[in-house]
Amino acid sequence: MNLIHPTFTTTSSYFDLCFGVKIRKSRHLFIVRSTKRTKSETPKHEVKRKLSHILRTEAAILGVERKAATTTSRTLWPRAVLEALENAVAGDRWESALKIFGLLRKQNWYNPKSQTYARLLTMLGRCKQADHARFLFQIMLSETLKPTVDVYTSLVGAYGYSGRLDEAFRTIDEMKSISDCKPDVYTYTVLINCCCKLRRFDLISKVLSEMSYFGIECTNVTYNTIVDGYGKAGMLEEMDNTVSDMLESGNCLPDLFTLNSIIWAHGNFGQIDKLEKWYDEFQHMGIEPDVTTFNILIKSYGNTCMDEKITFVLDFMKKRCFSPTTVTYNLLIEYFGTAKNVEKMEYIFQNMKNQGIKPNSITYCSLIKAYGKAGLLDKVGLVETMEEMFLMMRERKCKPDTVTIATMIRAYNCQGMAEAVQKLEMQMCSH
Repeated sequence: MNLIHPTFTTTSSYFDLCFGVKIRKSRHLFIVRSTKRTKSETPKHEVKRKLSHILRTEAAILGVERKAATTTSRTLWPRAVLEALENAVAGDRWESALKIFGLLRKQNWYNPKSQTYARLLTMLGRCKQADHARFLFQIMLSETLKPTVDVYTSLVGAYGYSGRLDEAFRTIDEMKSISDCKPDVYTYTVLINCCCKLRRFDLISKVLSEMSYFGIECTNVTYNTIVDGYGKAGMLEEMDNTVSDMLESGNCLPDLFTLNSIIWAHGNFGQIDKLEKWYDEFQHMGIEPDVTTFNILIKSYGNTCMDEKITFVLDFMKKRCFSPTTVTYNLLIEYFGTAKNVEKMEYIFQNMKNQGIKPNSITYCSLIKAYGKAGLLDKVGLVETMEEMFLMMRERKCKPDTVTIATMIRAYNCQGMAEAVQKLEMQMCSH
């Protein structure tokens, strides 16, 4: 595999549409905002700023949600209600979002918009709430608001991601009967992604045939959705054939997303030779890697214990000014921890903190598991590390897995902390 000089390449995820962001330039449903770190802002200050923003957002959502349950006012401040709805939808807090939306509909200034319904339906799809999506769609019709292609596409996704493919296909058929609401390439791509997630690959050819019949050409999004689906299912031959179809089409050439999907799949299933073959082919096509590509290579080489190649990738990243991310460090910590190379693992962890990259729950879980495998549960400072991990997990509302909890129980036993053991055992039983 030849690692040639990469350029910094940015690309939007081809699954953006599956998470509610439309690719249609004329019908954007979201405004994407980026935040830049000022020169004087340290990583520590940035973390505090983000945490402060999260807490304010949480408080705003809960405040408006309480008003939805108690107030009868029809003249609430529009900005407060709309921002709370926006944040609830963005955070996939579907119950809060529906309560706030109910409050919104009661306001004198409320003006029904199809974009609002499309976003709510997309959120309900992500949360696999098909029944609520159907009810919301009926509410929209009761307001004499005409559904758009975006609304129907979101409804297709809500059914499909909830495992109700029959209803998703029926919605497509309903769209075909409406003159100005025909399904388009984005609608079909969402449907294909639903089929991939449910491992109903037998339906993909049917969808593609229907698209061809109506003269709808696949886009990169469509092909990449299929490539990613086959790859995650371990159907590597079908995945490779789809990439070949992209090349033969001439209209939808592979891109960075295709590269990362295909090398991830081959690496995940231990096919390093094919991984490197595809990497070289993409290089010849002029498609440059990004830091995600290198993380995939590190993970793949780690799975097959190729230390030298991991070192080579890291050296290349350094020479070409690719900064390691939290994911990069987590992969290295996991790899050396699994290999019981605690000294190297701790060096990586210290380097991570020195670079100003804040560890996350995955980092701490990997460290704790590694200490357990190496028989170092009585290591000085480990309990404090676990407490720090739990604090972070509470802030991010994520739970440690059962292996991590079991390892921590052993660590507490080594320290004679019976009360802490009891609490963790109760937590483990609730999993």
